[in-house]
This record gives sequence, C-alpha cells and structure tokens, in this order.
Amino acid sequence: MAATSPTAPPARATATAPASAAPGRPEEAALPPPPAAAQRPYTIKSPHGDRSDPYYWLRDDTRKDPDVLGFLEAENAYARAVLGPDHAVEEKLLGELKGHIQDDDESVPVVEDHYAYVARFATGQEQPVIVRHKVGPVDARAGAQPNAGAARPTEAVVLDGNELAKGHAFFALGGYAVSRNGQYVAWLDDTVGRRQFALHIKDLRTGKLLADTASNVSGGFALARDAVVWANDNQTLFYVGKDATTLRQDRVFRHTLGQPHDTQVLREPDGQYYVGLHPTKSRRFIAIELGATTNSEVQLIDADHPRAPLKIVLPREVDHLYTLDHLDGKFFLRTNAGAKNFRIVEVAEAKVKDRAAWRDVIAASPDALVESFTLSRSFVAATVRTGGLARVEVVPSKGPAFLVDAEEPAYTMDIEDVPDPDARQVRYEYTSPVTPRTTFELDVATRHKTSLKIQPVPHYDASQYAVEYVHAKASDGTLIPVSVVYRKSTPRDGTAPLLVYGYGSYGASIDPAFDASRLALLDRGWVWAIAHIRGGQEMGRAWYEAGKLMHKRNTFTDFIAATEFLVGEKYGAKDQVFAMGRSAGGLLMGAVLNMRPDLYRGVVAGVPFVDAVTTMLDESIPLTTNEFDEWGNPKDKAAYDYMLSYSPYDNVKPQAYPSIFVTTSLWDSQVQYFEPAKWVAKLRATKTDHNLLLLETDMAAGHGGKSGRFDRLRDTARYMTFLLHVHDHRDART
Repeated sequence: MAATSPTAPPARATATAPASAAPGRPEEAALPPPPAAAQRPYTIKSPHGDRSDPYYWLRDDTRKDPDVLGFLEAENAYARAVLGPDHAVEEKLLGELKGHIQDDDESVPVVEDHYAYVARFATGQEQPVIVRHKVGPVDARAGAQPNAGAARPTEAVVLDGNELAKGHAFFALGGYAVSRNGQYVAWLDDTVGRRQFALHIKDLRTGKLLADTASNVSGGFALARDAVVWANDNQTLFYVGKDATTLRQDRVFRHTLGQPHDTQVLREPDGQYYVGLHPTKSRRFIAIELGATTNSEVQLIDADHPRAPLKIVLPREVDHLYTLDHLDGKFFLRTNAGAKNFRIVEVAEAKVKDRAAWRDVIAASPDALVESFTLSRSFVAATVRTGGLARVEVVPSKGPAFLVDAEEPAYTMDIEDVPDPDARQVRYEYTSPVTPRTTFELDVATRHKTSLKIQPVPHYDASQYAVEYVHAKASDGTLIPVSVVYRKSTPRDGTAPLLVYGYGSYGASIDPAFDASRLALLDRGWVWAIAHIRGGQEMGRAWYEAGKLMHKRNTFTDFIAATEFLVGEKYGAKDQVFAMGRSAGGLLMGAVLNMRPDLYRGVVAGVPFVDAVTTMLDESIPLTTNEFDEWGNPKDKAAYDYMLSYSPYDNVKPQAYPSIFVTTSLWDSQVQYFEPAKWVAKLRATKTDHNLLLLETDMAAGHGGKSGRFDRLRDTARYMTFLLHVHDHRDART
C-alpha cells in the first residue's frame, strides 16, 4: 500500500465493526469470551511474610507445559478476534511504516586495519550484509567516503545476515570482529531470542567456515565491534560467556584457532557484576569491564601476549565507577571520583593508580553529565548532557575546548568511536524528533562540519512538523522536561489524541530522537510526548538517584504530573490520553495504571516488568542479582515493603481500568513472559470495567520482539492498530 503523502494528513481509518463493548452491546456477541486463567494455590516464600500467588503456575522455565502454552495461545486467539475487524487498518499502517524506510540503505563506512566496513540493506532484505573494501592511509583519514562520480571500490562480503537467517524463525546478528590481518571474521548470532549467542568463525580468504565455535555467549549490541575481540597474533580471540541459569555475563574465555577447548581466563563470582570486553584505541590491550550499578573495575589483557596474566587497573571500590581507553602510553578515564556527574582524566600508564597524577581533560561540573568519550591523537570528544539534552564537547590537543551547537529546541547528539587513532575529525550523530539521524564529521582544526549521511526517510517533509521542549511541575515542585512533537496542522486546542511515552530506570536517558514510525500517528492528528522522568539520567546523576531504590515512586508521580501538564496546556484531549512504555517502562505503565487509571484512555505495555517483588526474591532469574542497587534487595524489610507498595502485579485492585494492550515474547531473557501473563490474568479477574485487555505473546522471539527490519514493523503496526481501535470506541467503565 502506498505511503501517506506528507502534504495532507489522511482521514483516520476506523474499524469496520467495533470490537470493544460493554455487556449487552450487539457487537459483543461476535466475540469469544476473554480467557480466564485457572487459579492454583501457591505460596511465595519471603523473609518478611509469605504471599499467595494463584497464577504462579504460569511460570514454566521449560516453555513446554501444555497448560501454559494453551493459555498463551488462547490469549493470542482472543487478541486476534478482537482486532480482526481492524485488519485493513493494520495493513494500511504497515504499508505507511514500510513506506518511510529506504529499501536499499547502508551505513557510513568505518575504517579499521586498512579496510572500510559497511552494513548494507538491499531491497526487501530483513538482515544486513556486511561488506568491506581496501583503503589506503589517505582514504582512512578522510573516513573512506568515495569521491563524487568515483566508481564504487571492489567489495567483498564479510557476513550476509540474510543467508545466515535462512531456516530460522528468529535470527539476530550480534557482534562481529575481524582479525588484525583481515583474514578471519568471528561473529555471534542468536536463533532463539534468548540472547544466548553462538560464536562462529570464517576464513575470509577461502570463504570456509571453521569448526571453531562456542555457545551461550554474550552477544553485545547488534553489529557491535567489541562483543568478541581478537588479540594481535590473529590466532587468539576473547569472548564473554554466560551463566547457564541466570544468563549473567560473568566469564571471559580465550579461544585459539584450531583448538577444541577454550580457556576460562576470568569468572566474576559477585552476582551484582556484569562482564564486557573492548579493545583499547592503542590496540595494546583488551579491556575487561566488570560493572555493577554503583561500582566497576577494569582488568587488562595484553593484546600482544594474550596468555599473560590479567592486570587490574584500579581495584573496585564502593561507589567508584570508571571506564577507560589507552593511547600513546596514557590512560584516559571517565570516572566519578570527585565528580558526581563524571569527568575525563588522563594519566601516564605507570601512574594510573596515583590520583594526584590525574589531569582533567573535561572537569567535573554539577550541570553537565559526561556520558561517554572517544579519543585520537588530535582530540578527546565526549557526549555531555546539559539541561536534559545531549551535546558533543571537543577538547583539541591544541586549542580551547568547545561545544557543538544545535538550533532546535529538543535534539540529541552522540559521538561515534572510530578505530583510527590518527583521526582528525570527530564523528557524531545528530537527530531530533523532526530531524532524521544525520552523521557528521567535524574537523577539529577548522570546526568545519561535513554531513556524511542523512538517514533517508521517503515521503517525509520535516517542515510539516513541530517540536517543543517544555517542563511540567512534579508534585514536589521539580521541573520535569517533556519533549513534544506534532504535525503543524494539528490543532493545539485540547482536542487531539495524545500519546505519552516514558521509561525512567537504570539511568537510561530517553532522548528526543527521530522515529519514522511515529509519523503514522502524527499524520492522523496525534501528539506524541516523551516524559523525561526521574530514574533516567537526563538531568544528571542526581536525576537517576532520585528515581531509584527508596525514591522509585518519583518516577511514577513524575509521569502522572507530565500527563496532567500536557492536558492542562491543551496538547491533548482529556478523554483521549494514551500512555506507552516497554520493559522497565512497562513497570511504569503498571504503576500509573494502579495509581491513576482515570488519566488514560488506553495503555500499551511492552514486555513489562510488573512482578517486581517475586522476581527480585528469585536469584535464579536473569538480571536479579545485578539489580539490587536499582530496585533494592527484598531481603531487607524496608526495601521489601517499599517495592511491595508499588509492584504492579501486587497492587492490582477492584477498580475501573482503561483499555490495555500487553505484549511479551516466550523467549524473553530480560523480562520473563510469565510476568505479563500473570499480570493480565490477575487484571482480568479483578478489574471492574469492560474495557479491552489484550495479551499478545510472540512465540518465537525475545525481549526485542521480531529481529528483521521489516518484520519488527508488524509489532509497531499492531500496537498502533490497538490505539486507533480504542480511540474509535467509547470507554466502557462501569
């Protein structure tokens, strides 16, 4: 179906027949009754009092119990029946979403070891193809951008995700790394959705897949260059393994090509720590990062002598968080020592433990949070957050430091770490709610910016949309930043439907970035808002600390205050306010639903973490032990009581709720499927209204849903179909 023209908002499509009804309405007879889960006695043991959980039986760690699978399939069938009459709407939405994606697309080249690497999509492909071509020193300095009119260089395929995905219902390509001599590629992939990746190695000269492999490996982020790291001998590589039960990233292995057994070089016994890897800019070391919520440690592998003993840079200590890089005999550290919002320091390699020898590169500031950094021989550059918005700060090796300017009211910038230690340009990305992601290189000497790529968005005219950055007052007087985007033709008179998105956990900042999928709602006259609530890190480290542990309720009341502010300022209609959050943002949705169900007409809760107390009592569940410093340890009575006071599952009560759409995935390793399943079962048995309550379980995916670039758009079209359906039908509260 053709994408909607940006010149005029389309008439909002309506369902052919209402599927949400109070008892006695004629259309209700066409629907099957919603599933009713059986209640089976079960007692949750805890040091502070036992609790009854009649839906605990929905937890099946084997994912084979026919009763459990039958319940999930029944919920899926019910959701299909309810939204079935909206199939044409869903297909139209899907067509629009696809229409905003450039079919043939590719990333900006990244140069490493005399090759330029590009991730490319061809028309109709779900997965990327990684290709490379050789470059010389001049090309490397220039970022390997081909000259206008020049012939495309001869390329070789490194990895073809589409070929690798054949025969798999789910496929996610994880990190990959090429040996220093360019001969071997090691990569990670997941064919289940459980984030338990497998390691594979291929000889790029012959195209032969080696027998070398490993399972239950940590995959890092998609296409990350540091989930698996080669030593400088081109024969040895290192990867991170997981605990088979908790899936905690807790060990590092050394693999030598051709050897049948791998050597475990580190295992972290403390359950609060997660392990990661990355090569330093100098390629002298491979850094093993051991990170907990409030402290960290780095140990080094000698990349030239991969069997040498590990060396600890700075031993872990209470409340000290640091990361590091290395170049030309110096360590560069991002540290919170003497800097609540972090600072960047440099120090000679031999004096790294002597804090008196540390020299500030970017000094501590109460108003600027240093989030990340990259370095070369010409500069240090950092992503620095001020006033809730991320900018780039550059510190040249010669000359004064400066901030990169932005002209929009809400935006975000983020540095990119390129491997070249001699880079003279800072590479960074810029985006806003109305500006597609743009990759820039900034010449440090001249401050001239070059646009390397503007993410193409077909059928989009940025001039038709507006973005605002406003502030809502929380119940304690704190000002909460809110990013708002809407089509300029949408009336600002309190009549528009409004969708408010939130997260507010782990210090994760939800940036005001461009998302082409929003256009489907914006072009139908909706207003989209992001509430930058406490628990994130938008306003600095203190913002995070004010929304965690015994201050967690601030996250929920901030979201409620932001919603009320937006309605009061006429961004949306009082009776057409919707909310959405995923994962820990699903906890947010569950909490505000219990606290203020009257504020919302409909809520989307994706893979929601809603059974906080039971999960945090069970140390066999992935993420639990690592998150005691986020939510609290329920072995402590004060923490237990506080968590119990807001845990969505435990606080469901007989009251009228808005319409709710819940999604989960059977193989989710971050939020187990049984949390949302139990929550929905309890809501069905307890709530007093006749509004929609839908649960959809993807039986072949994990926490991120579907893996293909087009496949995942179906999930987006699905929740938008729910929103339009609810908007088109009357509220059915008693």
